[in-house]
Amino acid sequence: MSTLRSVAPFLLLATLWGFSFPAISVGLEALPAVLFAAFRYDVAAVILLGVTGVRATGRSWLPSTRADYTAVAGGGLFLIAGNAFLFLGQQTVPSGVAAIIQGLVPIATVLWALVLLPEERVSALGAAGIVVGFLGVALVIRPDPANLFAADLVGKLLICVQVASVALGGVVVQRAQPDIGGTTLAGWSMAAGGVVLHAISVGLGEPLTVPAGLSLAAIAYLGVFATAIAFFLYFRILDRYGATETSLVAYVVPVVATLAGVVLLDERITVASLAGFAVIFVGFLLLKRSAIRQLLA
Repeated sequence: MSTLRSVAPFLLLATLWGFSFPAISVGLEALPAVLFAAFRYDVAAVILLGVTGVRATGRSWLPSTRADYTAVAGGGLFLIAGNAFLFLGQQTVPSGVAAIIQGLVPIATVLWALVLLPEERVSALGAAGIVVGFLGVALVIRPDPANLFAADLVGKLLICVQVASVALGGVVVQRAQPDIGGTTLAGWSMAAGGVVLHAISVGLGEPLTVPAGLSLAAIAYLGVFATAIAFFLYFRILDRYGATETSLVAYVVPVVATLAGVVLLDERITVASLAGFAVIFVGFLLLKRSAIRQLLA
């Protein structure tokens, strides 16, 4: 029972995030991509800030230091608004493949940390892990020199940009060392990111579409379950188990997303994509081998 209680939060989080990818595919059938992303974070920001506002005393739920504002700005711009590239990419990329590419996030995070965090170091074997991880992504993307502008290739590259943005956002927040709590930070970041996404949507000339039916259900699931509840759960797991063990959730999410896409959306995942995911995971193991060894010990 103790083991079950330990594993259950990870499986729940992986399930919530895994089903978000097919939910995005469903919503994109009726909603413009960036506006859809904005709606997702509007809902989540209202829930998270509402909960933290009720629980907080005085002005403790408001950003108050320069570090807080830096973290909110970095989180809003890169962690949240950067997800517009995921929504744009999933217009042509199956949800399972999009989730597989997300496995690159922990590896991309290390690369940004090497640039922005002076204390970050990587060994020769860790560097090999980074290279292996990118080889795995190449297996998933499989660029065709004769058709470089194919819609699915462009979509996969857009998702890679999203991965780079999300990884950068995490490092920016870590470097800022904010004083506000993780859930509160997530709420304000989503509010800021939502404003940016709405501005981008207007700039792109997307029509203001009122969600209804399945698109409304997709927004509700993404905003409430896959974002507000999932981020609350994520920060609880992070606080209890640490960053390395929590990051392993990223390698369960593609399994859930792939199965959900096959069963619910009749998607097809190629053997090359699955092989690419395995290679990405091997790269992660090489890169984080010391932390994982300590974790197992």
